[in-house]
Amino acid sequence: MPQINAFLTFNHQAEEAARFYTSVFPNSKITRVSRYPDLGPKSPFKTGSVMTVEFVLDGREFTALNGGPQFTFNQGISISVICETQQQVDEYWNKFVAAGGKPVACGWITDHFGVSWQIDPKILIDMVSGTDPVKSAKAMAAMMTMVKIDSEQIKRAVAE
Repeated sequence: MPQINAFLTFNHQAEEAARFYTSVFPNSKITRVSRYPDLGPKSPFKTGSVMTVEFVLDGREFTALNGGPQFTFNQGISISVICETQQQVDEYWNKFVAAGGKPVACGWITDHFGVSWQIDPKILIDMVSGTDPVKSAKAMAAMMTMVKIDSEQIKRAVAE
């Protein structure tokens, strides 16, 4: 089986981002830092500067690359964090906001590096994808009014 992991290309903040992400999630660590070799006088990268940072977020492998200013992030791709409890949603959301993250809508937040995250309670995913189309629609409609997802508010909306 091939190894599949997420690869994030930053301008020059790969190590800073990896350090932040591993501080947010439990069971996380940086596993390797690679540095740019001497690529000659025309290289845009300083010899010895950080090239890639490999890290694990709660068992999921990621690689961050310092690729230069031509690389930027957009909401076309995001990292989904499915939380078991509202307390987890609040904890992760607050850590991203405290570091300069910008809340968007429907559980989405863009961190201070420009990476989009979805911080959602599992109950939302279960309700939106449930077999009862009326309850799914109610859960979806409630979610659409929120920035940070509130599990109790979703439950109340589905119960109405």
